[in-house]
Amino acid sequence: MSLLRRVLAIGVVATLVDVGGLVLAVEVLGWPVVPADAAAVGLATLVSFALHSARGGNAPTPGRRWFSEHGAYWRTALVALVADVAVLGLLVWWLDPGWWLPLMIAKVLSLTVAFVIRSSNYRHLMFQAVRADQSAPACRAAPPGVQRLSVVIPAYREADRIATTVERVRAELAGVAESGGLEVIVVDDGSPDGTAERAEEAGADVVLRQEVNRGKGAAVRAGMLVASGRTVAFTDADLSYAPAQIERLLQEVESGWDVVVGSRRHTNTLTVVRAGRLREFGGRVINLFTGVVLLGRYLDTQCGLKAFRSDVARLLFGHAVIDGFAFDVEVLHLVERYRLTLTEVPVEVENSERSTVNVARDAVRLLVDLLRIRHGERTRTYDVDGVPLPSPGTGERR
Repeated sequence: MSLLRRVLAIGVVATLVDVGGLVLAVEVLGWPVVPADAAAVGLATLVSFALHSARGGNAPTPGRRWFSEHGAYWRTALVALVADVAVLGLLVWWLDPGWWLPLMIAKVLSLTVAFVIRSSNYRHLMFQAVRADQSAPACRAAPPGVQRLSVVIPAYREADRIATTVERVRAELAGVAESGGLEVIVVDDGSPDGTAERAEEAGADVVLRQEVNRGKGAAVRAGMLVASGRTVAFTDADLSYAPAQIERLLQEVESGWDVVVGSRRHTNTLTVVRAGRLREFGGRVINLFTGVVLLGRYLDTQCGLKAFRSDVARLLFGHAVIDGFAFDVEVLHLVERYRLTLTEVPVEVENSERSTVNVARDAVRLLVDLLRIRHGERTRTYDVDGVPLPSPGTGERR
């Protein structure tokens, strides 16, 4: 049974115990409504706890980890119980029902209030559990790699500016090249305009060609999986983020973080050229919708500047399946699922006037992909049985 169906089944069973217990206590045993409701809700809570415990509180899904904190569970359950009993008691006092049907109507309202309280509190507990996993550098052993840094640049129809992009990356990260090595990887996502040839002429170390236009996610994934750097970053071909900023992300990864994410919503972010209002609005809506999948309340899921330890990059992109713009959300979901550490850093952004993004079209595609991620979570697509996670190290931070 999938996670969603199990949760719904447990909810149905607990509700039947709650309502059935109330009716039995009031109609058969003759108890007053308030103590009868308190007893019924308490019994339903015990049944729910037992069923959740039988499923295991240490499941790999981020939404289950908070359950291992039994104290938090019971505190939330107690608040919901008090709310349920208080609402039902007030409605009974106001309506003075003489038989079970009005009592059931009042009970539905009290159940609704309790459900909202439990849901909001459980969501907050999930957020705390995820952020606790991510909150500090893991200080693992040094990641494998030949170069100090690999930069992956996904490109589509960029023949007129990919050479400039490659040259700027090399120029602004020259210090990295001199102190450990720099690899520039361009992934041509099925461009018909000679993008790959221009990248080769400009001196990219690796140029990958995808036969058809599959999407940014597919291009980034292909580049990440062939990168030879100990740290692997990706950035946009239009250089909305100046390449020099990658060095800040590199330093954070080398200080112990598994994943470093640029954020356009960070309080210290500087926007040199703003995006159009429609794109800005679309970005905010997308961040809102990602709450369906993600629990970490990230400031900016879609920023095109991210960096990873090499072993972490292979783990994440080796299990990612989304080809479109929702790949960022999928990667963050996997970060949560695999209990990796993550920090967000401010970026300086200069939005390009030219973009391959179509807000309406890509928003629909993103929503479809969010549903695919949820489906993958339920069907264990992202399980890593037999795949070693990077182990915490004891080495000094660099």
